[in-house]
Amino acid sequence: MITQLAPADREAALKALPLWRYDETRKALHRQLRFADFGQALAAMVRIGLEAEKADHHPEWANVYNVLDIWLTTHDAAGVSDRDLKLAQQIDVIASGAI
Repeated sequence: MITQLAPADREAALKALPLWRYDETRKALHRQLRFADFGQALAAMVRIGLEAEKADHHPEWANVYNVLDIWLTTHDAAGVSDRDLKLAQQIDVIASGAI
């Protein structure tokens, strides 16, 4: 069973994910990525989507031209879980251009 992180655990985990913030309204982690153009944003979405599919954990996101907003939440846990933290770490690696 997937469980929601306690607020203190979530805040502690966010210290290791400085580009992410907690969105109280969505009960989700949020990060905004900016790219040079739409092609780069789309390429990142594809890479992130492939990782999300492997993990069977899918982000909520919105894309407008070169900006990609990503929210990670675990609906089964009604909030942020370890699954979200793991995917956030993978997204950070993808966004850094390391993949």
